[in-house]
Amino acid sequence: MTGIAAQRYQGRVVVVTGAAQGIGRACALRMAAEGARVVLVDRATGPCEAVRDQITAEGGEALLVAADLEQHQGAQAVVQAALQAHGRVDVSVHNVGGTIWAKPFWEYTPDEMQREISRSLWPTLWCCREMAALMKRQGDGAIVNVGSIATRGIYRVPYAAAKGGVHAMTVAMAMELAEFGVRVNCVSPGAIDNGQRIVPRNPQPLSEAETGWMKAIYTQSLRDTPMNRLGTPEEIAAAIGFLGAPEASYITGQVLFVGGGAIG
Repeated sequence: MTGIAAQRYQGRVVVVTGAAQGIGRACALRMAAEGARVVLVDRATGPCEAVRDQITAEGGEALLVAADLEQHQGAQAVVQAALQAHGRVDVSVHNVGGTIWAKPFWEYTPDEMQREISRSLWPTLWCCREMAALMKRQGDGAIVNVGSIATRGIYRVPYAAAKGGVHAMTVAMAMELAEFGVRVNCVSPGAIDNGQRIVPRNPQPLSEAETGWMKAIYTQSLRDTPMNRLGTPEEIAAAIGFLGAPEASYITGQVLFVGGGAIG
């Protein structure tokens, strides 16, 4: 494949969740360009097929697994498919998540709070559980979770709570798994320009108040970003690619903020 010259991932099996778009798509394309055999995981199968087709058209290898990672069975299915196809998993990138609503905390309904946690905490927790057990048996492996600088932001308290949980689980798991040769790290993006989402998180039209709250999020994010710009999915994928690669072999239990100077 053309593009990235270094072949850090040559022959390595890499799972990427949420691979249909945004950061997940950028990770899958980058790691495939570096020689990885990529397992693409998403419940949006149509867009994910397009990512697979792009990788294979450029000479790479990609397997698509349709799974709902908000459920434990979804994470189990991913591990089973990867093992059946490749016999192991070397790197697992857990990217599924994303705020659904933007509003002051007291405006969230109990159901909305549950759905935010289900979307942005459980997929990572379930995948980590299954991958930790697998990599412990292998005696080798790297997990890279995706957090967020929203842990220091307005109008997304349930999402911030979920991503704060991702940060915490990363550090705690790294401590437990270090003796087994398994590394666990987290990349926490700042405000990212993902373009138009293929599958919207909230398909309902925004009210005037919701539009104002969303604008306030971006205003606050840029105000607190020293580089004063949005990041790109490719910039996040570069950091994830580093932490998953052998060159990061002495790095574990870290939360790396990739947000133009902003932190969570």
